Amino acid sequence: MANRHLSRSIVLQTLFEWDFTLPNNKENSESNIKESLKRNLKEFAPGFEDDAFVFSLIEQVLKKHKVIDEIIEKAAPDWPLDKISIIDRNILRIGLTELLFGDRKEVPPKVAINEAIELAKTFGGENSGKFVNGVLGAVYKEIGEPGKEQISKKKKPEEALDITKLPVEKKGGALVYARNEDKIVFALVHDVFGYWTISKGGIDGEDSEEEATKREIKQEIGLDIFIEEKLGENEYVASHPVKGKILKKVVYFLAKSEYKELVLEKSTGLDNARWFEISAIPGLRIYNDIIPLISKAIEILSSKKL
Repeated sequence: MANRHLSRSIVLQTLFEWDFTLPNNKENSESNIKESLKRNLKEFAPGFEDDAFVFSLIEQVLKKHKVIDEIIEKAAPDWPLDKISIIDRNILRIGLTELLFGDRKEVPPKVAINEAIELAKTFGGENSGKFVNGVLGAVYKEIGEPGKEQISKKKKPEEALDITKLPVEKKGGALVYARNEDKIVFALVHDVFGYWTISKGGIDGEDSEEEATKREIKQEIGLDIFIEEKLGENEYVASHPVKGKILKKVVYFLAKSEYKELVLEKSTGLDNARWFEISAIPGLRIYNDIIPLISKAIEILSSKKL
């Protein structure tokens, strides 16, 4: 039997592609979605191409998605559906489909909820797990908490993660600024999790961190940059549906560029790129570890009296 958690990850990837293209492709047919699903199975789960659970789940999600969307809006009235990130939105669709319309003998309600929360922690933003837990928990209580009386087996405590044994992936990023008339503006990119962040890319081969970063920024947003100084470094553990946990190490620079239109590389991870004046930064949704880097850049530029 295929690994169910991996299967749900494949369904999430496929739903993301479907949802991302839906506004511009109203004729996104069921056959196209199934082709995407087959492609993702082959890429991320070779050997599971005939996974009946995957096809059954995505068929049920698509069949019930209009009803599910109405339930999401009622359970999270402060979050219009189009304001929920694509990842979180489709995790909720998966979780609610299994919770409300699935075979409870095959997938008990608590399992459906926990699996959705795990997807949110793996693929969502910083608060995705809490958000998904809150919505599914509210619906679970509304339907009478089925299966609550069942005694769950105690999970074995997880071993402490030794990050020194994880494979390392290096990246270089640059907070790019330019002068637009008499104002300083920053170039930021928007990811699929709903956050504005700093453009970055992979560092490999024999290129220096600076040269690799210049190349990646040019590729991602179309800017030729001049690196002025290093802003700092971040590292974090990320999860891949097949490779598992990876330690990502990112070095960030402050860089200058000509003010010009940003040309966003076609990417499944980013959906927008814009210039922002400094005064607009506090109102943006930005990752916590990126905020200090932007603050430091603003201090540096202020000291230069540009």
